[in-house]
Amino acid sequence: MIQLPDNWIKHFEGRDIFDRIFALNGEVYREQPGRKTLRFAFQGKYYFAKIHEGIGSKEMIKNLLQFRLPVFGAEHEWRAIERLDQLGINTTPLLGYGKRGKNPIHIQSFVITEELPHSVSLEDFCRDWPVSPPDHDLKRALIIQVAEIARTVHENGLNHRDFYICHFLLDISGGMDQLDHRHLIIYLIDLHRMRMRNRIPRSSRLKDLAALCFSSMDIGLTDRDLLRFIRVYKDQPLRKCLSKDRFFWWQVKRRANALYRKYQRKYAETLK
Repeated sequence: MIQLPDNWIKHFEGRDIFDRIFALNGEVYREQPGRKTLRFAFQGKYYFAKIHEGIGSKEMIKNLLQFRLPVFGAEHEWRAIERLDQLGINTTPLLGYGKRGKNPIHIQSFVITEELPHSVSLEDFCRDWPVSPPDHDLKRALIIQVAEIARTVHENGLNHRDFYICHFLLDISGGMDQLDHRHLIIYLIDLHRMRMRNRIPRSSRLKDLAALCFSSMDIGLTDRDLLRFIRVYKDQPLRKCLSKDRFFWWQVKRRANALYRKYQRKYAETLK
């Protein structure tokens, strides 16, 4: 199964498309056993390819022993992109995909997405907020949009499983100095681990929100900012949110703090 634009199919005419895709040259962003992500140029534009050569039995067993759901191929990501498009959530534009093979361990697959060249991750955009506070309206708008994205994802049976602010990209095509808090565009990316069900369990919702909270701990958010997120995420009056789900949000904060302590220990070890 291969889905690509006609001009790509014509370009590869007479050659094995999988072999050509798997032999692409470019800047490798991430490489793990059985898969890699690279940025490459094609006919004057840049794209990202996520190439899966099969997870292999060794990697699958490793994931299962760590109680992690293995990623068997790129199909999961293109299905997630299509689902977010249906929900009206901005994400990386899907250009094409392909899959061949039947054995889940050895399936070869790829997904190609368009680059988002004029964007910045919220991790980078918010990095200096503690020393250089942002415009109040801009910060408020960003918190509201992220909360709305989280709510839409979770209410539709999806959980990201890597729900960190580095996976939210802010469109800055008009220039950093021209950002209008009334017309912000945020993209949710890196969907290869996203799970799609009719309804997500409470534990999965908690893990996503804890990851988001943990990754936001060093950008200077106030208690008022966090309460605003909760109100928008629940789409209810704050008093009702806290009276009904106070223990849940305590658990989110506790897990986020644990992630932060673990991160700090790892960071300290790298400096030794």
